[in-house]
Amino acid sequence: MDFRLLGRVGAATGAEELQLGPVKRRSVLAALLLKANSAVPVEQLIAALWDDAPPTHARTVVQGHVSRLRALLASAGAGEHGVGLMTQGPSYVFEVPETLLDTCRFERLARRGRLRQRPADAVAVLGEALALWHGPALDGTAPSAPLRAAAQTLEEARLDVVESLAVAHERLGDRAGAVAVLQAEAAAHPLCESLAEALILALYRAGRRSDALDRYHRVRCLLADELGVGPGPGLRGAYETALRGGPVGAGGGGPVSPLPAPGAGPAPVPDARYEADARYEMAGRYEADALLLAPAGRPPAPAGPAPRLLPRGVRGFLGRGTELAALDRITGAGNGAVALVTGPAGVGKTALALQWAHHRQARYPGGTLFADLRGFGGVPVEPAETVREFLIALGVPARDLPDSSAAAAALYRELTARRALLVVLDNARGTDQVRSLLPSGTGSAVLVTSRIRLSGLIVEELARPVPLDVLGPVPATELLAAAVGEERVAAEPEAADRLARLCDGLPLALRITAAQLAARPHWRLADLVAELADEQRRLALLSLDEAEESGVAAALRITVQGLPPEAVRLFALLGVVPGPDLERYAAAALLGRDPAVAAEALDRLAGAHLVTEYAPGRYSTHDLVRLYARGLGTDEGALLRLLDGYTATALAASLAAEPGEKPCCTLPREAPADAPVRTFADRSAALRWYAVERENLAAAVTAARAAGHDDRAWRLAVLQWPYVVWSVRDGWAPLLEQALEASRLLDDPDAESRVRALLGWVLTREGQLSEALAQLELAPALAARAHDPSSEAIALVNLAVALDADGITDASLRHVTRAVRLAREAQDVLTELLALQHRTHQLLARGDIAAAERCTAYALALDDHGVTTGLGALRRAALRLSRSEALLALGERDAAESCTRQALAEAASQGFQEGVNRARSQLEALGRPVDLPAAPKGGDRPVRS
Repeated sequence: MDFRLLGRVGAATGAEELQLGPVKRRSVLAALLLKANSAVPVEQLIAALWDDAPPTHARTVVQGHVSRLRALLASAGAGEHGVGLMTQGPSYVFEVPETLLDTCRFERLARRGRLRQRPADAVAVLGEALALWHGPALDGTAPSAPLRAAAQTLEEARLDVVESLAVAHERLGDRAGAVAVLQAEAAAHPLCESLAEALILALYRAGRRSDALDRYHRVRCLLADELGVGPGPGLRGAYETALRGGPVGAGGGGPVSPLPAPGAGPAPVPDARYEADARYEMAGRYEADALLLAPAGRPPAPAGPAPRLLPRGVRGFLGRGTELAALDRITGAGNGAVALVTGPAGVGKTALALQWAHHRQARYPGGTLFADLRGFGGVPVEPAETVREFLIALGVPARDLPDSSAAAAALYRELTARRALLVVLDNARGTDQVRSLLPSGTGSAVLVTSRIRLSGLIVEELARPVPLDVLGPVPATELLAAAVGEERVAAEPEAADRLARLCDGLPLALRITAAQLAARPHWRLADLVAELADEQRRLALLSLDEAEESGVAAALRITVQGLPPEAVRLFALLGVVPGPDLERYAAAALLGRDPAVAAEALDRLAGAHLVTEYAPGRYSTHDLVRLYARGLGTDEGALLRLLDGYTATALAASLAAEPGEKPCCTLPREAPADAPVRTFADRSAALRWYAVERENLAAAVTAARAAGHDDRAWRLAVLQWPYVVWSVRDGWAPLLEQALEASRLLDDPDAESRVRALLGWVLTREGQLSEALAQLELAPALAARAHDPSSEAIALVNLAVALDADGITDASLRHVTRAVRLAREAQDVLTELLALQHRTHQLLARGDIAAAERCTAYALALDDHGVTTGLGALRRAALRLSRSEALLALGERDAAESCTRQALAEAASQGFQEGVNRARSQLEALGRPVDLPAAPKGGDRPVRS
């Protein structure tokens, strides 16, 4: 098992990635892993999830995510690896061996690498440490202050290792290796002076004096532009060394001296204005350094035309630090890198591209080219037309332009071969629009923006994607404040936060909202909140001028155009989906098509950023997209098809989770019998499905009730019973109360008895005995009316359990006796085992040891048709433990030990932790050694009836 914080937060067992679900659940895991094996108070987890004031139900949300994580870990067999998520008072402790956590492995390798005396060993170990990183630390988590601070700390530790690795390369004599290590990081962190200092010295020692001076001037300008400060003493000292050092040696490097330790820097030099700095120019040439480095009597070669075609950047640009850093990393690698910024309509792709390009175009002395390809909206620009515009910008007179497109493209390749160009191609719809516009020189960089995933560009040109998502609550509110004024937002912080959420964090929607407020200075923010809260009007309000096709709805409409028909149809049905996400089987049910067709449609929607594949095979939709889809017209049967798909799959899951149990219901009569249904390899797979789909199933119950499909509502609730019994104290009562209301409206005694029996049992386990009895006292009679003896037997046992909570009563004894008889007559062995299990408990509690021994002997001799997993196995384990108690009381110690060890093996094989604990206690009472069997896949589970 493996847990990762150095990149996208994740967990895996073997080759199987655990599906962590939404951002907040991933953030809870990250906060716990950052303090692994230590108590983390709930308040700290709340702070990690919400950067602003948390909602009133924050504690409940955290508890829910912890519960889901426990279920996920249990299904992945975390216990086998020594991993557990424990409650400790008001805190949680994530127990995990350090070898399973990448941050611990990174720290250990970094420490070992710095202590290695042999440079080759240090290079190998430090390189192994850096190989553990797969992106920015804590990627995919909430943008809260605690997690941002932790990510920054981890990134600083990584940069320290990078600098140490460069030192090791230098000690090894590999100066090119030292440069390579530092160059990419310095590009990704252009304002980090220690990295720039180390790189300047490394370049100088590698014989690249002009590059070293060039690097210094770039960093100096960046510091002045971005921070308004000059270089520090260490950076100035590195520049002085490169500028005034001795001649380059025969070995290809400058004067040899050990690189400084990370962060130390060379000796400081006086803070003076060097003549070379005074003559430094930003027009694509470094005149001062060129004069110093050019051979005597030869002036530097004149620069060719350097076009600057960038349009003005977007005002009020905020945030996006992660994406800007990603663009730095990609383009810093050189070799004609292509960065591909993708994201949904209105998310700010163009704004990001222009912001980065304006701040980085000084890196490209050959010039900056820009073209809006109009791939979405208007008539797309032909590549040949753009090539001609680029040729003119590069100095080719219009009269000399080639006649043919092929000749023009060839001339473009020739002119760009020796230039360091930045080419920005905005709003591309396909790879064909982009291919002929790519410069041929390896010193150039290309930045492409698109609403769709340009897979061809990624495959053919090795383009590196930079996905852009909506803004989080804090930057969204900051953007609003920048547009309408800090004072106006500060006066109504709650309304501002609500506006940001209603706009889905979409920059286009936020800017339109700001325009609405600017046009109505007498409106309070709360007034616009009230207007936008109306889902019927929200999209209309988020449009400035319908005639100009501006606004969120217009942007979405243009994106949908051109998609395949099946993808367009599925998009129109997304408004029907009641839950937070869906996968291909749910999409297949919506469409009434095969899952393969649905998967292809989902992939096309994801490629157009109309849905987000936040985990493999699982797709979510932003609220504004869902609202737009809802207005495209509805398929009257879509919701019913989806409900029937969920019902059929839940029925299959219940049969896989508890194969020996009788189905608690059948499909509705009108449900299609041939609908595609997910299959489950085993009970662990079924329980994982229940855990992942819990929110969707709950939303489906609510939607079914609202649409009058009560026959689906109660089934969808009760069919989750295998998961309910394994996570009983996890807030199931509200869902079952909805199911109860649905069953009562149907006047269906079978449905009502099953719901009441399950709800009553849940309430019993929660300690709400009076409420439980109110349900359970009605359930047996309803089951009898429905002529279902097995259902009546289960209801009677559940009623007896509730009654016995305050002591064994004659009434509960009668209920269990009748339950045994009903189950036996129905030849329902597993239900009979349940009744006999509780019967034995009653006999032991009353001191009737001989009767308890006879009862367990009879029960364990029953033929349960080979059921060795699930509740049947747990009932047998519980019966063996009761039998062991009876045998011990009768003085048969050897027989008691044998029975206990059998129970221990069965309980451990099913993850029945309460049974394991009971067996251990009984063996200790017998004075026998406790040899625990290996923990099963699925982890610890509490006892359930």
